[in-house]
Amino acid sequence: MTSLTVSAPLATAAASPPVFGPRIIIGLVGVLIAVLVSGLNEMVTKVALADIRGAMGIGYDEGTWLVASYTATSVAAMAFAPWCSVTFSLRRFTLCAISVFTLLGVLCPLAPNYESLLVMRTLQGLAGGALPPMLMTVALRFLPANVKLYGLAGYALTATFGPGLGTPLAGLWTEYVSWHWTFWQIIAPCLLAMVAVAYGLPQDPLRLERFKQFNWRGLLLGFPAICMLVIGILQGNRLDWFESSLICALLGGGSLLLVLFLINEWSQPIPFFKMQMLGIRNLSFALLTLAGVLVVLLAVIIIPSSYLAQVQGYRPVQTAPITLLAALPQLIALPSVAALCNLRRVDCRWVLGIGLSMLALSCVGGSQLTSVWIRDDFYGLQLLQIFGQPMAVLPLLMLATGSISPMEGPYASAWFNTVKGLSAVIATGVIEALTTARLHFHSTMLVDRLGNSPWVDGDSEGLAHRLHEQAVVLTASDLYLCMAGIALALILLIFWLPTRVYPPRAPI
Repeated sequence: MTSLTVSAPLATAAASPPVFGPRIIIGLVGVLIAVLVSGLNEMVTKVALADIRGAMGIGYDEGTWLVASYTATSVAAMAFAPWCSVTFSLRRFTLCAISVFTLLGVLCPLAPNYESLLVMRTLQGLAGGALPPMLMTVALRFLPANVKLYGLAGYALTATFGPGLGTPLAGLWTEYVSWHWTFWQIIAPCLLAMVAVAYGLPQDPLRLERFKQFNWRGLLLGFPAICMLVIGILQGNRLDWFESSLICALLGGGSLLLVLFLINEWSQPIPFFKMQMLGIRNLSFALLTLAGVLVVLLAVIIIPSSYLAQVQGYRPVQTAPITLLAALPQLIALPSVAALCNLRRVDCRWVLGIGLSMLALSCVGGSQLTSVWIRDDFYGLQLLQIFGQPMAVLPLLMLATGSISPMEGPYASAWFNTVKGLSAVIATGVIEALTTARLHFHSTMLVDRLGNSPWVDGDSEGLAHRLHEQAVVLTASDLYLCMAGIALALILLIFWLPTRVYPPRAPI
């Protein structure tokens, strides 16, 4: 894990592995805190965007660019951060990323105008996106085999625990404190994370000689490719997708650059992505399934929040108990699932299948919602997700990392984190596109069915409101059924693609 290549045997031999103990655990917890805060920063500012725009006098269109630019550089950074961590040392690079991320978080609410805020958010996304690969790298590199799954469970918190806290925190800051704290909430935990990382992680030597073989072509192709694709997907629904020349240019140009980037990576001596690793069956399955799981996990957060806001008029703080009910128990559920998967007699593929089944059952239940549903009606669905979410994520991490050598750890981190970031973006685009399409369909069908009804001549404003509410309900039901279908399709893949992996030195 001390190098991305086999061309430096002396450096590898000279670096003695650090002794696992409380100090390493403190360092790992520090990186975990920083990664969770990075994800929360994106979620909270996105949920509270209306309040931020109102306070700073920013229009809706400009607000969407704040979200898109942050996400674009964040996902792009995930692809190249593992190379930087090897070159500049894991400890030094992580501390630098946290420092820049924190400083920009302090400055964002103080921005004098929209342009400077956009620049700062773009740079903050770059620093924040560099952190998640560090967490996986630390877990794979420093943890002993028999506790490695618990470290990966910490990484899984970024997909199950972190997103569920976005809505409650956004509601807390905007309702009871100040919109400034949607940015400043990161300060205290980031300072704590820096102290833990500085104390806990060992200091590797600089590897600046790696610049002699730096993959400049890969950087110049890959970074703009990812940014263009992310922006194109996030702005696509607002600009009517391929009816917009900008979206066509972003998606078309980004796709072309991405193809060239992947071709370039195949032959590079020190690539950012090791393409040959896609031949590892379990890794390919884990990456493919991860994309589908993230679509479902994002949908089960967005659908109830959107329904309650549009139909029942809920504010984020009123929606918070729903997301907290599934998020907070993850602190117990994830270690429990890790302990289960760490048993040699337990096949993690079965754990994955049960987790996906629970998510599918939750979505089928959600498809039965009506216009009279309130917050309490979603609690039963959230209970299914308490164990459904970790059982759908942790086995994928086990499958992805169980078939690779330690030397390939940074490559696996680059693959997994970049696919995770892109999948979250694609999930957002897919859900928005499906929502728009189904909402238009149901609105048209309801109006056609109404026809020449005498209701049309009555309270037209009230009728329009009721039609919109019913269209929202039917759309939410359709989305839930679609998510259930995705979960069932992923279950079918389990019988075909992955092979069984055993936990290393697992207890009997």
